[in-house]
Amino acid sequence: MEMTDALVLWNYHQVHHQPVASDLIFVLGSNDLRVADRAAELFHQGLAPMILFSGGTGRLTEGWTETEAEQFAARACELRVPAEAILIENRSTNTGENIRFSRELLLERGLYPKNILAVQKPYMERRVLAAMEVQWPGVSLRVTSPRLSFTDYCTEEIPERLVIEAMVGDFQRILDYPALGFASAQEVPAEVLAAFENLRLQGFTGQLR
Repeated sequence: MEMTDALVLWNYHQVHHQPVASDLIFVLGSNDLRVADRAAELFHQGLAPMILFSGGTGRLTEGWTETEAEQFAARACELRVPAEAILIENRSTNTGENIRFSRELLLERGLYPKNILAVQKPYMERRVLAAMEVQWPGVSLRVTSPRLSFTDYCTEEIPERLVIEAMVGDFQRILDYPALGFASAQEVPAEVLAAFENLRLQGFTGQLR
């Protein structure tokens, strides 16, 4: 039951957008450098002329010696993304701040992207979509992530239990944040809500608010 419920949440969190040519690749920081790999891949496909890496430290990266944005940018440079094509926002500590501080940085530079390709972890696609629909209105948005199955996504550094707990926590935020004005309301099928409740009752509560 545990794995069945985890896969239900994993599939729900992904919105399966097809990346298209955009003005900006917007990368929300996390504990997974494969997100930076995905951004570099999209850049080399010619889908945008610039990558903005956003992220200070969060609850999963408090022990990092550099900010998420700085580590992601360094990874992108290793993958031959030119430094002049990279912007760094390194103050944010959550998704809302990722969006707010990145918008401020772009405005300071006179940049007004109309089409944005947002990149995050697979199980945060829907949460990013919901947040940006409210907090960054007026742009055409696509959301994508590393193209991995649940089994392939989990590693020794990012173990299965941590991923399930993070999915449960992000789903709770999808439920709660619209009422707080942080995100748009998302349709939640009954089987997805049931999977969330099952995992919560099984003790996957480490990332709940």
